[in-house]
Amino acid sequence: MAEKQYNAYPQQPQYGQNHHQPGAGNMQMQPTIGMQPHGGNRNAKNVPMNQKGEREWSNGLCGCCGDCGTCCVSCFFPCVVYGQNKTRREHLEQQGYPHPSGGESCGSDCFLHGIITSCFGLGWIFQIGERGATRRRYAIEGGGCGDCCTVWCCNPCALTQESREIQLEEESMIPRH
Repeated sequence: MAEKQYNAYPQQPQYGQNHHQPGAGNMQMQPTIGMQPHGGNRNAKNVPMNQKGEREWSNGLCGCCGDCGTCCVSCFFPCVVYGQNKTRREHLEQQGYPHPSGGESCGSDCFLHGIITSCFGLGWIFQIGERGATRRRYAIEGGGCGDCCTVWCCNPCALTQESREIQLEEESMIPRH
């Protein structure tokens, strides 16, 4: 009795061919859990999601010591970290891969934040919207009121927390061998 052999890699229909099967040739790759069609893994630490599909931050607000360099820069030059975070997140959204230079330290976002901080002490107001954009990108629970209180009360911690969240997505895109 001859054994039937199974081909582990069956021949797939080519696009544009009619194979009398509904949807033949129209298959598209779907992202896996945590992966997004444009960018990297937006939940690299697999933080559990709530019923609304939202989660907590990957690193706590007081976890800024996990990235002392960013925390120190954000204490003395918050405009620099704000500019980097904003350009890194926007680049991920628009291009689907990390910013080649790690974000713009001295771009227009940094300049505007720095001027408003120097003249009026209100640069943190820009960060409310940016923190909200970061939360939306990574499906992190919270709202505008919480964002406002966080950036006003602990600006360096908030900037570092956002930077670390973006960094997790960027690192998920680096091939591992």
